[in-house]
Amino acid sequence: MASRRTTREAALKSSITTDSVSSSISNSAVASPNMSPKRSSSSTSLSSLDSEAAHTAAVGQHKARSGKMIDTHGNEFELPDFTIKQIRDAIPAHCYQRSAARGLGYVARDIVYLTVIFSVFYHLVTPEFIPSVAIRAGLWAIYTVIQGMVATGVWVLAHECGHQSFSASRILNDSVGFVLHSSLLVPYFSWKLSHSQHHKATGHMERDMTWTPSTREQYLGKLAHQLHELTEETPIATALHVIGQQLLGWPLYLINNVTGHNFHERQSEGRGKGKKNGWFGGVNHFDPNSPLYSAKEAKFIFGSDLGLLAAGVGLYFLTQKFGFSNMLVWYWIPYLWVNHWLVAITFLQHTDPTLPHYQPESWNFARGAAATIDREFGFVGRHLFHGIIETHVLHHYVSTIPFYNADEATDAIKPVMGKHYRSDTRGGPLGFLRSLWTSARMCQWVEPTEGAQGDAKHVLFYRNRNGLGITPARISSN
Repeated sequence: MASRRTTREAALKSSITTDSVSSSISNSAVASPNMSPKRSSSSTSLSSLDSEAAHTAAVGQHKARSGKMIDTHGNEFELPDFTIKQIRDAIPAHCYQRSAARGLGYVARDIVYLTVIFSVFYHLVTPEFIPSVAIRAGLWAIYTVIQGMVATGVWVLAHECGHQSFSASRILNDSVGFVLHSSLLVPYFSWKLSHSQHHKATGHMERDMTWTPSTREQYLGKLAHQLHELTEETPIATALHVIGQQLLGWPLYLINNVTGHNFHERQSEGRGKGKKNGWFGGVNHFDPNSPLYSAKEAKFIFGSDLGLLAAGVGLYFLTQKFGFSNMLVWYWIPYLWVNHWLVAITFLQHTDPTLPHYQPESWNFARGAAATIDREFGFVGRHLFHGIIETHVLHHYVSTIPFYNADEATDAIKPVMGKHYRSDTRGGPLGFLRSLWTSARMCQWVEPTEGAQGDAKHVLFYRNRNGLGITPARISSN
């Protein structure tokens, strides 16, 4: 435990690896914000920042015209050239070791947290102890936030089970994961199977199962060639989009496969013919005939549905006994907080102005796994969320490494990845939350860098209509 604590303290002090900083600065005329050295106080005025942003865009635009790959910040991008074997060989052998006792210990700890928090509020936040209705309402609102965070940690432990990083026993992993996820209304096996496909095709525009960005044509439709006629998206529109995403993103993903790829006609068994994402499109996580799964996996989808049915029955009887208003506060609002954190975490793991996406011609596993980013969420991220925010890059290379060994394994692969390891830890937890807004404003669709040739024209980067970063490519209406 001491070594783990030391590793985590070191991670908290650093925002990005030295390799990433030096490589970014040396290989790019202007480093992206998450890879820039700290500015002096004399360079932080609004006018100087505007000037610097304009200079960054101008330099990037010049590089784009030269046929190079340029990310949204204006930095030159180079394709990763390391191998999976190099990544795996760099990780100490003991990092691969999984402990059932330790995994169950974390489950027990989180359940104790949930139980104690509920008991304290249930017995003390009452009219007898706190006569003021307003104060009681405020305290119960705080309860929903705290329980939502702890329950998100439970979700993450079930995620560990789905990756078989919880223990060496598949039976134990799936049993624990099934119970934990079902209690949070997650179809465990259905999610586990589609999530596995996400890991096998991260960053692939036609195969990735989640957070697959829109192309310019998909995002703008008929206006894709008339970008100059479009105005900036209003901040209010962006805010409404973010709120909708945080509230509904997770259930819509399960029900409609929102953010997943839409190439289901290619399903090898023909299960995707005539099916597409969206309402009543036949693509979801509940139908055993969904093209997200093979015929032999159908029984697991049915099993997941039974788990949800059992959880639903339990919630029904609890509601009958304690009333809907109580259950709304005790369970349903914390459940919405879990959805919020899940969407925020996964969105920011896979959406950033520095990240590429790949068309089939240029994708491989090593490149796709590098198209993720680590962030920092302080005590909540490392203790309650079990480090899922801080060590996601490593997780995409070796998903069977348990979270309690992920910090050490992350440090081990940084020298191999070099400048291709991405981490944005500026501002800690507040910086993480600000990134929701930044990414929503800057990352609206993906397209090739203007003038890119060969393999590079199949590597896509985020662009936007808000005048932020690199200007989108000029496309002839013909």
